Amino acid sequence: MSDKEYERKYKEDSPVIAICYDFDKTLSPDDMQAQGYIQSVGYNIPDFWKKSNSLASDNEMDQNLAYMYIMKQESEGKVLFTKEKLAEYGASVQLFSGVEQWFERIREYGKKKGVIVEHYIISSGLKEMIEGTPVAQAGAFEKIYASSFYYNEKGVAVWPAQVVNYTNKTQFLFRIEKGVLDINDPAVNESFSPEEMRVPFRNIVYIGDSDTDIPCMKLVNSYGGHSIGVYNAKTMDKTKVYKMMRDGRIKYFAPADYTEGTELDLLVKAIIDRTSANEALETLHYKYKKERIKADKGSNEEERQKTDLLIALENSGSFANTHTLISELQEIDNWSFEEKEILFHISLSNSQVRYILRDLDVKTFYNSLLKSMKTMTPESQEVKHILESDD
Repeated sequence: MSDKEYERKYKEDSPVIAICYDFDKTLSPDDMQAQGYIQSVGYNIPDFWKKSNSLASDNEMDQNLAYMYIMKQESEGKVLFTKEKLAEYGASVQLFSGVEQWFERIREYGKKKGVIVEHYIISSGLKEMIEGTPVAQAGAFEKIYASSFYYNEKGVAVWPAQVVNYTNKTQFLFRIEKGVLDINDPAVNESFSPEEMRVPFRNIVYIGDSDTDIPCMKLVNSYGGHSIGVYNAKTMDKTKVYKMMRDGRIKYFAPADYTEGTELDLLVKAIIDRTSANEALETLHYKYKKERIKADKGSNEEERQKTDLLIALENSGSFANTHTLISELQEIDNWSFEEKEILFHISLSNSQVRYILRDLDVKTFYNSLLKSMKTMTPESQEVKHILESDD
């Protein structure tokens, strides 16, 4: 499978915040299966989960696989077990106060602060049910990572396609960090420099309610991000969030009330404010790093040669000189991410270079740089567009 077939996101001109949510008891006050499905197959809620958990423990089985098996088994002869039917159950799932307006409002707040806000679901619940909720139907989520079924040609669920449990939830944070969103894309295992990360962990917010969220919370905390524990605003039971705070799993906690002006609303906006300021400093840091590369003559001949060529290309005032410099640049294979960024910037800012960008030698050199980019930046994308456009 080629890279173009995978769903990937690339670096933006503005910083990106990814807010990741568990679903059950984080956005909804109860398990999604307990809000229509369990009753439709003739079970009371405690008995259904007792049977599911017993199946898991008796057979050394993943608890999520167990509930998925029981759902399919108990539906036989009682209800249709199709993707469409599961989405119907999802459409009736109750959401906490303010959830339906939350996602767009927080996105708009981010825009005012110069920050792109994206919302992601990372849940052990059923993707098909989540997709049926009004917020998902309205396009609230950038990506939904959740357990799901494989469906036959008749649209009937026959086998688990994806199982998300509390330990493997963390893989999706790395996918979001790198912009490698497809669950089968092996690029998530590739090494990325800090500058190449689309959403560095410092810009990831994880919102959850229980022990199943702890691995994600711990990971986000460890890398400088923000983890928030939520609790039901009606019961005001803070037992779980107190424990998570005591164990160092979360930085903050708040009632699961998503209406404007609530504690959670103000907390997330404060994180956006802080991110806006932090990323302005990171931009300056990156600017100074690029300047240092230009100025630093290095400690070896190759580094001095690279620095001299970058400066010479930036100052090139004739086509003949530019072609000569490109020939010398082609002899060097190991360009750092920062040096590539400088080369892309020069190709756009120096009119001599830009005018001959599609000449064979210049085009070949810049195409080789583009192929080596793990994460596309705005300037590299612009160069790619010029090279692919018609003469």
